Amino acid sequence: MSTEAVMVDEIPFPQVINTTKPLSLFGHGITDIEIHFLQIKFTAIGVYLEPEIVGHLQQWKGKAGNELGEDDYFFEALIAAPAEKLLRIVVIKEIKGSQYGVQLESAVRDRLAADDKYEEEEEEALEKVVEFFQTKYFKKNSVITFHFPSTCATAEIVFATEGKEESKLKVENENVAEMIKKWYLGGTRGVSPSTITSLANSLSAQLSK
Repeated sequence: MSTEAVMVDEIPFPQVINTTKPLSLFGHGITDIEIHFLQIKFTAIGVYLEPEIVGHLQQWKGKAGNELGEDDYFFEALIAAPAEKLLRIVVIKEIKGSQYGVQLESAVRDRLAADDKYEEEEEEALEKVVEFFQTKYFKKNSVITFHFPSTCATAEIVFATEGKEESKLKVENENVAEMIKKWYLGGTRGVSPSTITSLANSLSAQLSK
């Protein structure tokens, strides 16, 4: 595998990130909206997975990328697979952290409510995540990392921006951690269609080996 970084909208993403083990860049894309035919890009996204994840997805062997991209069961299996996952989100357009927090909150809350999992514990855990982002300012090139270990269903959020110390938050609530994963990796309901397409194509290629 080439060691050169992958450029996503002029932002470099390393091919491999080392956590407890090396994780490979399996997919990338952006979040954006279109206003009056103008595309406004907000973030670039890199999805890092441990390569062993392919072993948990063998029942989709031989499926084309476009088929996988439409198959939400495939992405549910990807999310549920006991493999380490990391999302690296790099800010393209400056926004307030509170704006991002509100987007995350409503996406996660809606998913929890739809699955009948939105109880007091989830509400409290989600409030902590929103508070974490509340005071941040997302300058261009700031990095948000969501790390999901393979051993437990939690998440660690790290925010890094130039000139400031990294801040971290651990999400102990399993349901909230899972829905953050689903916000980014949830197949046809994911926040970034370009990332889902990229992941589907890359995993299709890996599964056909």
